[in-house]
Amino acid sequence: MSETAAAPTATVRARAEIDLSALRANVQALRARAQGAAVMAVVKSDAYGHGAVPCASEALAAGASWLGTTTAEEALELRAAGLPGRILCWLWVPGGPWRQAIEADIDVSLGGMWALREVVEAARAAGHPARVHLKADTGLGRNGCGPGEDWAELVAAALRAEAEGLVRIVGLFSHFACADVPGHPSIAAQLAQFREMTAYAEEQGVRPEVRHIANSAATLTLPETHFDMVRTGIAMYGVSAGPELGTPEDFGLRPVMSFSAVLALVKRVPGGHGVSYGHHYVTPGETTLGLVPVGYGDGIPRHASGSCPVLVDGKLRTIAGRVAMDMFVVDLGGDEPTVGSEAMLFGPGDRGESTAEDWARAADTIAYEIVTRIGTRVPRVYLNASA
Repeated sequence: MSETAAAPTATVRARAEIDLSALRANVQALRARAQGAAVMAVVKSDAYGHGAVPCASEALAAGASWLGTTTAEEALELRAAGLPGRILCWLWVPGGPWRQAIEADIDVSLGGMWALREVVEAARAAGHPARVHLKADTGLGRNGCGPGEDWAELVAAALRAEAEGLVRIVGLFSHFACADVPGHPSIAAQLAQFREMTAYAEEQGVRPEVRHIANSAATLTLPETHFDMVRTGIAMYGVSAGPELGTPEDFGLRPVMSFSAVLALVKRVPGGHGVSYGHHYVTPGETTLGLVPVGYGDGIPRHASGSCPVLVDGKLRTIAGRVAMDMFVVDLGGDEPTVGSEAMLFGPGDRGESTAEDWARAADTIAYEIVTRIGTRVPRVYLNASA
Protein backbone atom coordinates (compact mmCIF):
# COMPACT_ATOMS: atom_id res chain seq x y z
CA MET A 1 0.00 0.00 0.00
CA SER A 2 1.25 3.48 -0.80
CA GLU A 3 -0.19 6.67 0.69
CA THR A 4 0.06 10.27 -0.48
CA ALA A 5 1.36 13.05 1.74
CA ALA A 6 -1.04 15.20 3.70
CA ALA A 7 -1.77 18.80 2.76
CA PRO A 8 -0.64 20.90 5.76
CA THR A 9 -3.49 23.41 5.52
CA ALA A 10 -6.33 20.86 5.70
CA THR A 11 -7.86 21.19 9.17
CA VAL A 12 -11.66 20.95 8.84
CA ARG A 13 -13.23 17.52 8.35
CA ALA A 14 -16.35 18.82 6.64
CA ARG A 15 -18.34 22.03 6.26
CA ALA A 16 -21.62 23.28 4.92
CA GLU A 17 -21.17 26.76 3.48
CA ILE A 18 -24.33 28.87 3.54
CA ASP A 19 -24.31 31.71 1.03
CA LEU A 20 -26.54 34.33 2.62
CA SER A 21 -26.34 36.62 -0.40
CA ALA A 22 -27.91 33.84 -2.46
CA LEU A 23 -30.65 33.47 0.15
CA ARG A 24 -31.42 37.20 0.05
CA ALA A 25 -31.55 37.16 -3.74
CA ASN A 26 -33.88 34.16 -3.64
CA VAL A 27 -36.23 35.96 -1.26
CA GLN A 28 -36.29 38.97 -3.53
CA ALA A 29 -37.05 36.75 -6.55
CA LEU A 30 -39.88 35.09 -4.64
CA ARG A 31 -41.28 38.47 -3.61
CA ALA A 32 -41.44 39.40 -7.29
CA ARG A 33 -43.27 36.14 -8.02
CA ALA A 34 -45.70 36.81 -5.15
CA GLN A 35 -47.01 39.85 -7.03
CA GLY A 36 -47.84 41.93 -3.97
CA ALA A 37 -48.75 39.15 -1.55
CA ALA A 38 -46.78 39.09 1.69
CA VAL A 39 -43.94 36.55 1.84
CA MET A 40 -43.54 34.16 4.75
CA ALA A 41 -40.00 32.77 5.03
CA VAL A 42 -40.35 29.22 6.31
CA VAL A 43 -37.41 28.31 8.56
CA LYS A 44 -38.69 25.05 10.03
CA SER A 45 -36.29 22.22 10.82
CA ASP A 46 -33.42 24.65 11.37
CA ALA A 47 -34.18 26.36 8.05
CA TYR A 48 -34.08 23.06 6.17
CA GLY A 49 -30.65 22.40 7.63
CA HIS A 50 -29.26 25.84 6.76
CA GLY A 51 -29.55 27.46 10.22
CA ALA A 52 -32.79 29.01 11.39
CA VAL A 53 -31.66 32.22 13.08
CA PRO A 54 -29.16 33.43 10.43
CA CYS A 55 -31.50 32.55 7.57
CA ALA A 56 -34.54 34.11 9.25
CA SER A 57 -32.62 37.31 9.88
CA GLU A 58 -31.42 37.53 6.27
CA ALA A 59 -34.88 36.71 4.90
CA LEU A 60 -36.36 39.60 6.88
CA ALA A 61 -33.59 41.88 5.62
CA ALA A 62 -34.50 40.85 2.06
CA GLY A 63 -38.15 41.78 2.50
CA ALA A 64 -39.94 38.77 3.93
CA SER A 65 -42.57 40.03 6.37
CA TRP A 66 -43.44 36.78 8.18
CA LEU A 67 -41.52 33.79 9.53
CA GLY A 68 -42.93 30.28 9.64
CA THR A 69 -41.99 27.28 11.78
CA THR A 70 -43.47 23.88 12.42
CA THR A 71 -43.14 23.76 16.19
CA ALA A 72 -43.58 26.26 18.98
CA GLU A 73 -40.08 25.49 20.19
CA GLU A 74 -38.68 26.60 16.83
CA ALA A 75 -40.69 29.81 16.99
CA LEU A 76 -39.62 30.52 20.57
CA GLU A 77 -35.98 30.07 19.54
CA LEU A 78 -36.42 32.82 16.94
CA ARG A 79 -37.94 35.16 19.51
CA ALA A 80 -35.20 34.37 22.02
CA ALA A 81 -32.70 35.41 19.35
CA GLY A 82 -34.43 38.79 19.15
CA LEU A 83 -36.05 38.39 15.75
CA PRO A 84 -38.98 40.78 15.27
CA GLY A 85 -42.22 40.63 13.32
CA ARG A 86 -44.85 38.01 12.87
CA ILE A 87 -44.04 34.35 13.44
CA LEU A 88 -46.49 31.48 12.86
CA CYS A 89 -46.06 27.92 14.14
CA TRP A 90 -48.53 25.32 12.93
CA LEU A 91 -47.98 21.88 14.46
CA TRP A 92 -49.30 21.40 17.97
CA VAL A 93 -49.95 18.48 20.29
CA PRO A 94 -52.00 18.50 23.49
CA GLY A 95 -50.20 20.17 26.37
CA GLY A 96 -47.99 22.28 24.09
CA PRO A 97 -46.44 25.58 25.22
CA TRP A 98 -49.45 27.70 24.26
CA ARG A 99 -48.96 30.27 27.01
CA GLN A 100 -45.27 30.77 26.20
CA ALA A 101 -46.16 31.31 22.56
CA ILE A 102 -48.89 33.81 23.42
CA GLU A 103 -46.59 35.75 25.73
CA ALA A 104 -43.89 35.80 23.05
CA ASP A 105 -46.41 37.25 20.54
CA ILE A 106 -46.27 34.17 18.32
CA ASP A 107 -49.20 33.25 16.08
CA VAL A 108 -50.56 29.74 16.53
CA SER A 109 -52.48 27.34 14.32
CA LEU A 110 -55.79 25.75 15.28
CA GLY A 111 -56.91 22.68 13.37
CA GLY A 112 -59.54 21.33 15.71
CA MET A 113 -61.67 22.00 18.76
CA TRP A 114 -59.18 20.50 21.22
CA ALA A 115 -56.58 23.08 20.14
CA LEU A 116 -59.04 25.95 20.51
CA ARG A 117 -59.92 24.80 24.03
CA GLU A 118 -56.26 24.68 25.03
CA VAL A 119 -55.36 28.06 23.54
CA VAL A 120 -58.36 29.70 25.23
CA GLU A 121 -57.22 28.40 28.63
CA ALA A 122 -53.68 29.59 27.92
CA ALA A 123 -54.94 33.03 26.89
CA ARG A 124 -56.90 33.32 30.14
CA ALA A 125 -53.78 32.41 32.11
CA ALA A 126 -51.64 34.83 30.13
CA GLY A 127 -54.18 37.64 30.39
CA HIS A 128 -53.62 38.32 26.72
CA PRO A 129 -55.50 37.22 23.58
CA ALA A 130 -53.92 34.63 21.33
CA ARG A 131 -53.36 35.37 17.64
CA VAL A 132 -54.72 32.31 15.83
CA HIS A 133 -54.88 30.96 12.29
CA LEU A 134 -57.66 28.48 11.57
CA LYS A 135 -56.28 25.56 9.54
CA ALA A 136 -58.61 24.10 6.89
CA ASP A 137 -58.05 20.58 5.59
CA THR A 138 -58.99 21.10 1.94
CA GLY A 139 -57.81 17.70 0.79
CA LEU A 140 -54.30 16.99 2.06
CA GLY A 141 -55.66 14.77 4.81
CA ARG A 142 -53.18 15.74 7.50
CA ASN A 143 -53.69 18.34 10.22
CA GLY A 144 -56.49 20.85 9.87
CA CYS A 145 -60.25 20.93 10.20
CA GLY A 146 -62.35 19.34 7.47
CA PRO A 147 -65.21 21.12 5.68
CA GLY A 148 -68.84 20.99 6.71
CA GLU A 149 -70.02 20.67 10.28
CA ASP A 150 -66.52 20.44 11.77
CA TRP A 151 -65.43 23.70 10.13
CA ALA A 152 -68.67 25.40 11.11
CA GLU A 153 -68.19 24.34 14.74
CA LEU A 154 -64.59 25.56 14.84
CA VAL A 155 -65.42 28.90 13.22
CA ALA A 156 -68.36 29.50 15.59
CA ALA A 157 -66.36 28.60 18.69
CA ALA A 158 -63.42 30.75 17.59
CA LEU A 159 -65.73 33.71 17.03
CA ARG A 160 -67.19 33.26 20.52
CA ALA A 161 -63.67 33.22 21.97
CA GLU A 162 -62.84 36.32 19.97
CA ALA A 163 -65.91 38.09 21.34
CA GLU A 164 -64.66 37.27 24.84
CA GLY A 165 -61.31 38.85 24.05
CA LEU A 166 -59.43 35.55 24.31
CA VAL A 167 -58.34 35.11 20.69
CA ARG A 168 -57.90 37.20 17.58
CA ILE A 169 -58.57 35.28 14.36
CA VAL A 170 -55.82 36.68 12.14
CA GLY A 171 -55.47 33.93 9.55
CA LEU A 172 -57.28 31.30 7.50
CA PHE A 173 -55.02 28.80 5.77
CA SER A 174 -54.51 25.42 4.18
CA HIS A 175 -51.82 23.40 2.41
CA PHE A 176 -51.62 21.78 -1.03
CA ALA A 177 -51.01 18.08 -1.56
CA CYS A 178 -49.78 18.17 -5.17
CA ALA A 179 -48.80 21.73 -6.11
CA ASP A 180 -45.47 20.36 -7.33
CA VAL A 181 -47.24 18.26 -10.00
CA PRO A 182 -48.35 20.59 -12.83
CA GLY A 183 -52.01 20.17 -13.73
CA HIS A 184 -52.82 17.71 -10.96
CA PRO A 185 -56.62 17.73 -10.48
CA SER A 186 -56.31 18.02 -6.70
CA ILE A 187 -54.92 21.56 -7.08
CA ALA A 188 -58.12 23.01 -8.53
CA ALA A 189 -60.23 20.96 -6.12
CA GLN A 190 -58.32 22.16 -3.06
CA LEU A 191 -58.33 25.76 -4.25
CA ALA A 192 -62.11 25.66 -4.74
CA GLN A 193 -62.55 24.10 -1.29
CA PHE A 194 -60.33 26.75 0.29
CA ARG A 195 -62.33 29.54 -1.33
CA GLU A 196 -65.55 27.98 -0.06
CA MET A 197 -64.27 27.50 3.50
CA THR A 198 -62.78 30.99 3.77
CA ALA A 199 -65.94 32.52 2.31
CA TYR A 200 -68.04 30.71 4.93
CA ALA A 201 -65.80 31.94 7.76
CA GLU A 202 -65.98 35.51 6.49
CA GLU A 203 -69.76 35.30 6.14
CA GLN A 204 -69.89 34.31 9.80
CA GLY A 205 -67.88 37.37 10.80
CA VAL A 206 -64.20 36.35 10.60
CA ARG A 207 -62.03 39.23 9.40
CA PRO A 208 -58.61 37.71 8.72
CA GLU A 209 -55.46 39.68 8.16
CA VAL A 210 -54.11 36.96 5.87
CA ARG A 211 -55.44 34.02 3.87
CA HIS A 212 -52.71 31.67 2.73
CA ILE A 213 -52.40 28.34 0.96
CA ALA A 214 -49.48 28.74 -1.50
CA ASN A 215 -46.28 26.83 -0.76
CA SER A 216 -43.06 27.20 -2.77
CA ALA A 217 -44.39 25.33 -5.80
CA ALA A 218 -47.62 27.34 -5.87
CA THR A 219 -45.75 30.60 -5.33
CA LEU A 220 -43.66 29.89 -8.42
CA THR A 221 -46.32 28.52 -10.76
CA LEU A 222 -49.86 29.24 -9.51
CA PRO A 223 -50.46 33.00 -9.07
CA GLU A 224 -54.19 32.42 -8.50
CA THR A 225 -53.29 30.75 -5.18
CA HIS A 226 -51.35 33.65 -3.67
CA PHE A 227 -54.21 35.38 -1.78
CA ASP A 228 -52.76 37.64 0.93
CA MET A 229 -49.57 35.72 1.69
CA VAL A 230 -47.37 32.95 0.29
CA ARG A 231 -45.29 30.54 2.35
CA THR A 232 -41.90 30.00 0.74
CA GLY A 233 -39.88 27.14 2.14
CA ILE A 234 -37.53 25.06 0.01
CA ALA A 235 -37.43 27.56 -2.87
CA MET A 236 -35.92 30.17 -0.55
CA TYR A 237 -32.86 27.92 -0.25
CA GLY A 238 -32.49 27.60 -4.01
CA VAL A 239 -33.69 24.01 -4.15
CA SER A 240 -36.29 22.86 -6.65
CA ALA A 241 -39.82 22.56 -5.27
CA GLY A 242 -40.36 19.63 -7.63
CA PRO A 243 -38.47 18.17 -10.58
CA GLU A 244 -41.48 18.49 -12.85
CA LEU A 245 -41.60 22.25 -12.26
CA GLY A 246 -38.08 22.95 -13.47
CA THR A 247 -34.68 23.72 -12.02
CA PRO A 248 -34.00 26.50 -9.52
CA GLU A 249 -32.27 28.42 -12.31
CA ASP A 250 -35.52 28.39 -14.31
CA PHE A 251 -37.01 30.63 -11.61
CA GLY A 252 -33.97 32.80 -10.96
CA LEU A 253 -33.02 30.95 -7.77
CA ARG A 254 -29.58 29.84 -6.60
CA PRO A 255 -28.68 27.01 -4.19
CA VAL A 256 -27.64 28.39 -0.83
CA MET A 257 -25.81 25.37 0.66
CA SER A 258 -22.52 23.88 -0.52
CA PHE A 259 -21.39 20.74 1.30
CA SER A 260 -17.79 19.56 1.23
CA ALA A 261 -15.32 17.42 3.14
CA VAL A 262 -11.60 16.69 2.89
CA LEU A 263 -9.97 13.43 1.91
CA ALA A 264 -8.81 11.66 5.06
CA LEU A 265 -6.81 9.00 3.23
CA VAL A 266 -5.69 8.15 -0.30
CA LYS A 267 -4.27 4.68 -0.93
CA ARG A 268 -3.51 2.30 -3.76
CA VAL A 269 -5.17 -1.12 -3.78
CA PRO A 270 -5.09 -4.10 -6.16
CA GLY A 271 -7.90 -5.29 -8.37
CA GLY A 272 -10.46 -7.51 -6.68
CA HIS A 273 -10.27 -5.54 -3.43
CA GLY A 274 -13.58 -5.30 -1.52
CA VAL A 275 -14.66 -1.85 -0.36
CA SER A 276 -16.74 -1.04 2.73
CA TYR A 277 -19.33 -3.18 4.51
CA GLY A 278 -20.65 -6.18 2.64
CA HIS A 279 -18.14 -5.74 -0.21
CA HIS A 280 -20.91 -4.46 -2.49
CA TYR A 281 -18.14 -2.81 -4.48
CA VAL A 282 -15.04 -4.69 -5.60
CA THR A 283 -12.30 -2.85 -7.48
CA PRO A 284 -12.22 -3.89 -11.14
CA GLY A 285 -8.47 -3.43 -11.29
CA GLU A 286 -5.58 -1.77 -9.53
CA THR A 287 -6.74 1.68 -8.45
CA THR A 288 -6.65 4.32 -5.75
CA LEU A 289 -9.31 4.83 -3.11
CA GLY A 290 -10.15 8.07 -1.32
CA LEU A 291 -11.69 8.12 2.13
CA VAL A 292 -14.27 10.88 2.68
CA PRO A 293 -14.85 11.33 6.45
CA VAL A 294 -18.62 11.85 6.49
CA GLY A 295 -21.37 9.26 6.62
CA TYR A 296 -24.96 8.70 7.58
CA GLY A 297 -24.11 10.05 11.04
CA ASP A 298 -23.60 13.37 9.27
CA GLY A 299 -26.71 13.06 7.13
CA ILE A 300 -25.32 11.31 4.05
CA PRO A 301 -28.13 9.01 2.88
CA ARG A 302 -27.23 5.33 3.06
CA HIS A 303 -29.18 5.13 -0.20
CA ALA A 304 -26.31 7.14 -1.70
CA SER A 305 -24.20 3.98 -1.53
CA GLY A 306 -22.79 3.16 -4.93
CA SER A 307 -24.59 5.98 -6.68
CA CYS A 308 -24.05 9.57 -5.55
CA PRO A 309 -21.41 11.74 -7.25
CA VAL A 310 -18.55 13.55 -5.51
CA LEU A 311 -16.19 16.06 -7.13
CA VAL A 312 -12.55 15.31 -6.26
CA ASP A 313 -9.59 16.93 -7.98
CA GLY A 314 -11.78 18.25 -10.79
CA LYS A 315 -13.39 14.91 -11.61
CA LEU A 316 -16.76 13.49 -10.61
CA ARG A 317 -16.38 10.21 -8.73
CA THR A 318 -19.09 7.86 -7.53
CA ILE A 319 -19.40 6.59 -3.96
CA ALA A 320 -17.88 3.12 -3.97
CA GLY A 321 -19.69 0.63 -1.77
CA ARG A 322 -21.80 1.32 1.25
CA VAL A 323 -21.96 4.60 3.11
CA ALA A 324 -20.99 3.93 6.74
CA MET A 325 -21.90 5.97 9.79
CA ASP A 326 -18.80 8.15 9.68
CA MET A 327 -17.25 7.75 6.23
CA PHE A 328 -17.51 6.55 2.66
CA VAL A 329 -15.06 5.71 -0.10
CA VAL A 330 -14.66 6.93 -3.68
CA ASP A 331 -12.72 5.11 -6.39
CA LEU A 332 -10.19 7.62 -7.73
CA GLY A 333 -9.32 5.53 -10.76
CA GLY A 334 -5.60 5.61 -10.15
CA ASP A 335 -5.35 9.36 -9.51
CA GLU A 336 -3.55 10.40 -6.33
CA PRO A 337 -4.81 13.71 -4.98
CA THR A 338 -3.18 14.70 -1.71
CA VAL A 339 -4.75 13.89 1.61
CA GLY A 340 -6.68 16.97 2.67
CA SER A 341 -7.89 17.71 -0.86
CA GLU A 342 -11.48 18.86 -1.13
CA ALA A 343 -14.28 16.41 -1.82
CA MET A 344 -17.27 18.49 -2.95
CA LEU A 345 -20.50 16.59 -2.42
CA PHE A 346 -22.95 19.17 -3.72
CA GLY A 347 -23.34 22.89 -4.29
CA PRO A 348 -24.63 25.34 -6.92
CA GLY A 349 -22.81 23.47 -9.72
CA ASP A 350 -20.52 26.35 -10.70
CA ARG A 351 -17.36 24.23 -10.57
CA GLY A 352 -18.82 21.12 -12.09
CA GLU A 353 -19.95 19.69 -8.76
CA SER A 354 -23.29 18.00 -8.36
CA THR A 355 -26.32 19.77 -6.93
CA ALA A 356 -28.68 18.62 -4.21
CA GLU A 357 -31.09 17.66 -7.01
CA ASP A 358 -28.41 15.40 -8.53
CA TRP A 359 -27.94 13.72 -5.17
CA ALA A 360 -31.68 13.32 -4.72
CA ARG A 361 -32.04 11.57 -8.06
CA ALA A 362 -29.10 9.27 -7.36
CA ALA A 363 -30.38 8.40 -3.86
CA ASP A 364 -34.02 8.05 -4.97
CA THR A 365 -35.30 10.77 -2.69
CA ILE A 366 -36.10 14.50 -2.84
CA ALA A 367 -33.69 17.40 -2.56
CA TYR A 368 -35.53 18.65 0.54
CA GLU A 369 -34.23 15.61 2.40
CA ILE A 370 -30.67 15.96 1.12
CA VAL A 371 -30.12 19.43 2.59
CA THR A 372 -32.31 19.07 5.68
CA ARG A 373 -30.67 15.91 6.97
CA ILE A 374 -27.09 17.28 7.07
CA GLY A 375 -26.34 16.79 10.75
CA THR A 376 -25.03 18.88 13.60
CA ARG A 377 -21.52 17.38 13.38
CA VAL A 378 -21.09 19.39 10.19
CA PRO A 379 -20.36 23.05 11.00
CA ARG A 380 -22.27 25.71 9.10
CA VAL A 381 -20.07 28.46 7.74
CA TYR A 382 -21.99 31.61 6.85
CA LEU A 383 -20.83 33.71 3.92
CA ASN A 384 -21.87 37.16 2.70
CA ALA A 385 -24.04 38.25 5.61
CA SER A 386 -25.84 41.56 5.25
CA ALA A 387 -24.36 44.56 6.99
